[in-house]
Amino acid sequence: MILRTFGWSFGVTAVGLLIALLYDGPTGLALVAVLAVLEISLSFDNAVVNAKVLDRMSPFWQKIFLTIGIAIAVFGMRLIFPLLIVGITAKLNPYEAFDLALNDSDRYHHLMNDAYPMIAAFGGMFLLMLFLDFVFEERADKWLPWLERPLARIGKLDQLAVVVAGGSLAFVAWQSADDPGQVMIAGVLGMVTYILVNGLGELFSEAGEDDEEEGEGEEGAPARRSGPGSLVLATGKAGFFLFLYLEVLDASFSFDGVIGAFAISTDPIVIALGLGIGAMYIRSLTVFLVRKGTLHEYIYLEHGAHWAIGALAVCMLVGIGHHVPEWITGGLGAGLIIAAFVSSVVRNRGEDGASGGPAAGDGAEKPLEPSSKIQ
Repeated sequence: MILRTFGWSFGVTAVGLLIALLYDGPTGLALVAVLAVLEISLSFDNAVVNAKVLDRMSPFWQKIFLTIGIAIAVFGMRLIFPLLIVGITAKLNPYEAFDLALNDSDRYHHLMNDAYPMIAAFGGMFLLMLFLDFVFEERADKWLPWLERPLARIGKLDQLAVVVAGGSLAFVAWQSADDPGQVMIAGVLGMVTYILVNGLGELFSEAGEDDEEEGEGEEGAPARRSGPGSLVLATGKAGFFLFLYLEVLDASFSFDGVIGAFAISTDPIVIALGLGIGAMYIRSLTVFLVRKGTLHEYIYLEHGAHWAIGALAVCMLVGIGHHVPEWITGGLGAGLIIAAFVSSVVRNRGEDGASGGPAAGDGAEKPLEPSSKIQ
């Protein structure tokens, strides 16, 4: 199971470390290894949320996410995206930006830092909207009931997430940004992107479910999955927008990792190798969580991941005006997820003791197929 799920990640790690050794010797090897660990620590909560969405997609779109999606994540966001940001900021073409990255790393780093407020505003608002939509929704299971109950209660106010996110953006732009106008524009675009992509995904997903229900009685009509949480697989347009949602989500998570990587190295090749290896492990971990049914067995993991996303969003917004060390960002996320995992284990043991049998699941491997609704 481990080798089959993480095999590609192990292979990419070996190749990436070898390239780093040949490219920059032992120093390059060490830097790439550190960057890979940084990416994994910053994006572990991304894997949990990805698994929740991937669990809802059809096998075809799962494969697209695990193939084309990996290429976009590794090469697009970890290598091409920083060059595009620098090119746009300095009004350079892609070749000039790449040449600048290789031959004038100090200026390249400076331009990336100049662009960070806009990057953080976009990614921070996207992640903040995701977090707020989660905590403002009523749920049967509550990890932190003393906090989640009142949040769900006030969340009945329509569009409260937009109000809170917009107010937070205006406050940060006013208090911390050197150029409030640019930060406001980038943040609003992040909110609009979330609302559009998430809304289209839900729209086509619901349309697919309605079509499935109408065709259930017809001969040859595809059957719905049986069992708890049975839902029509997201195919066609619904699958595409869920895929698009995952890519934008991954991009938002990668912003912080890409910028934070410059504290370790300014070489774009070293950064791409390290973050690319980390991104591979996040994808493999996503598959592992789906195949093992971990989110169903440890039900508070999803809660912990969303609280970690909220913490990351806050760190990105604070980072517009003040530097937030990477160990704080990664430590908050990891700590919240570990706490959620421990709470899930305690809950399951309590139910085992009460019922005399397994509570939430036996941990058996299951196919990489959906069984739960996207949040």
